[in-house]
Amino acid sequence: MSPTGPTVTFHGVRGSTPCDGAPYARYGGSTSSVVLERADRAPILFDLGTGIQTYGDAVAARLAAAGPGAVPYEANVCLTHLHWDHITGLPFFMPAFRPDARITIHGPRQAEGPLDQVFTGVMRPPYFPITPAQMAGDVRFVDVGDDRFTVDGATVLSRWVRHTDPALGFRVDADGHSVTYISDHGPGCVPEDPDDYVPPAVLELCDGVDVLIHDAQHTLAEYEAKRHFGHSSIEYAVHVAAEAGVRTLVLFHHCPTHSDADLDRILEHARDLAARRDGPEVVAACQGMTLPLARA
Repeated sequence: MSPTGPTVTFHGVRGSTPCDGAPYARYGGSTSSVVLERADRAPILFDLGTGIQTYGDAVAARLAAAGPGAVPYEANVCLTHLHWDHITGLPFFMPAFRPDARITIHGPRQAEGPLDQVFTGVMRPPYFPITPAQMAGDVRFVDVGDDRFTVDGATVLSRWVRHTDPALGFRVDADGHSVTYISDHGPGCVPEDPDDYVPPAVLELCDGVDVLIHDAQHTLAEYEAKRHFGHSSIEYAVHVAAEAGVRTLVLFHHCPTHSDADLDRILEHARDLAARRDGPEVVAACQGMTLPLARA
């Protein structure tokens, strides 16, 4: 972690499904997992995709080196929605198996019932051998929607965003810096909305933030056939960032069919789009990349 301020580290950057092999070596193939770290504060985890495993392994090793019970583990999770690519890392997150762990998962309210019950409906036999309640740590679920709440000195704003199922975007303001995470956001999910329409809730989440981590799964050519899938085009991600006065845009939730070479071209295109609008700096999320919020 940077001693000068909070950082965000990308442990999983893909959407839909993990991918592996030489074509994905530089950008990585794990699914959505981003961690906001601040000195002497509990981390804030954005989503629980497969990328959370490697982060958890490093945390578990550090805690083990400190000795039994020396450093209790605490974390807050901002969970956008319950699609598989955003939740399947939880049972492989080793810190959650420590008896002294306290993990609070803030996630979208569900029509079917309380969030903990709906989540357990996916993570239980015969789909998986254990439930969240069977992890040794204290794993708690908090239902949220259009809310504002505080976690360990940080203010968190949650707002509903357009997706195929209930999904949230999150904004965190802490230590004089701000980061917004909208991993799954699909304008085409509301057919009557113009393609360039940015909902007020999204503008509120993104307004002037240091770093916006935004869904950018489709090229414009791909988007026409997939607009109902619940994801954004690269053009729309740049449009949102420019409209909201974002300082740095991070292209995220990369399509599993996009190779490293594809993402290089996508990044160059996005930077060109942003430059034409006097818009934000644009980077593409890479697995293992750490971005100091102060830099933005």
